[in-house]
Amino acid sequence: MSEDRSVLTRDAREPDQLLRYGDHADQVIEVWQAKSYRPVVVFIHGGFWRPEYDRIHARPLGEALADEGWPVASLEYRREPGQPDLTTGDVRTALDRLPELMDVHAGFVLTGHSAGGHLALWAAATLNPVLLRGTVALAPVADLLLADRLGLDDGAVQDFIGSGVRNDLDPVYLPPPIAPVAIVHGTADARVPITVAESYVTAHPTARLMRVDGAGHFEVIDPLTEAWHQVTAELTRFSG
Repeated sequence: MSEDRSVLTRDAREPDQLLRYGDHADQVIEVWQAKSYRPVVVFIHGGFWRPEYDRIHARPLGEALADEGWPVASLEYRREPGQPDLTTGDVRTALDRLPELMDVHAGFVLTGHSAGGHLALWAAATLNPVLLRGTVALAPVADLLLADRLGLDDGAVQDFIGSGVRNDLDPVYLPPPIAPVAIVHGTADARVPITVAESYVTAHPTARLMRVDGAGHFEVIDPLTEAWHQVTAELTRFSG
């Protein structure tokens, strides 16, 4: 069964603001403001860490969350094959600088999709930001070793890390995050099978796995799908 990718090219409102956390062209954060005083949703986009997939495809998500009351900070980051420390370093720097760039007094919920879900889980486990209320990972590549064994996206894991094994970047082998973790994953995901999320929960049983029956890989970031309601429900849990 083919995946519905329509959200990736759907028109959306431009962000309200573009923040810069470094000098590189990819070291930027797109911001959508919201009228409600809720925690910021810090979103890390997916695309198997590949340079051809940038933050633009996450704009429908940013617009929809802002319309529902969450300020959104959508992180861009460097995606250079074989140089994963550039990627994780950018995520670290962006989160470190976030409090000086925008109002996060209400805290923030760290959210990511696919490879961005991997980066969110990595950040939650290794950085433990003071203002972090929780992590909501959407169809995440939550187990790098298993994803590599499965050959996801024609060897995306090896392309990302360069070769070999990087347990220091693998959420399954890292300590469980101090802040709570929820994973939303479709049972019909053909890009990142739900077994990858199940492996993470086996390693870290305090994490919650919300299985969305019949949902594919992109439905969990598509505001026009039934799966979206599960995503906002988890964000609401961490926003109280």
